[in-house]
Amino acid sequence: MDEKQRDDAETATAREQLTVEMTRTTFQRRVATRASPDAVLERAIAYFTARGYRAGRTGRPNQVYVIGKREGVLPRVTAEILVQPNVGRGRATLVTVSGFGPQLREHLAAFVEELRRERRSTN
Repeated sequence: MDEKQRDDAETATAREQLTVEMTRTTFQRRVATRASPDAVLERAIAYFTARGYRAGRTGRPNQVYVIGKREGVLPRVTAEILVQPNVGRGRATLVTVSGFGPQLREHLAAFVEELRRERRSTN
């Protein structure tokens, strides 16, 4: 095996490790809330910024990005939070949260649980 083939094999193995870790740490949830879409997005930005992630609105309406530094073998972690206003008969806001990363996954789960806890306390 020459040097190029060995480098290609190492690159493929590294990619496979990243793919496995991304799959293992994937987080995807939906939650309905009575809060306005803008309030949910601003809250998400504040929540993740306070935890050391970069967060802000994307160029698409009703969407926020979350980017973090290295976590475990992953060189960078990312997430997105998308809101859909006026869903269903109750005109609720549907929040879709998805991302990956060992620590980011825990923060995403805590954010969703916070939205659910708030919903339960207002009903």
